[in-house]
Amino acid sequence: MYTREITVNNEVGLHARPATFFIQKANEFKSGIWVEKEERRVNAKSLLGVLSLGIVKGTTITLIADGSDEEEAVNALAELVKDNFGE
Repeated sequence: MYTREITVNNEVGLHARPATFFIQKANEFKSGIWVEKEERRVNAKSLLGVLSLGIVKGTTITLIADGSDEEEAVNALAELVKDNFGE
């Protein structure tokens, strides 16, 4: 299992369009991937799950992956967050 904390800094947080990019990236990996915010954990490959966390600008989330490409998956998703989801 590999984990990493990252802060979401884009202006609108993880709303529908960035969440879609996030989920598409998560689905490129074989590992199970989760996003955790304040003790609540959801599947990073689920749009409704990710949106239900209500992630806004300044929110720190934990990315968690478990599987054959776990480190690569977490680092790719963290990079996407760091780059403000390409917006």
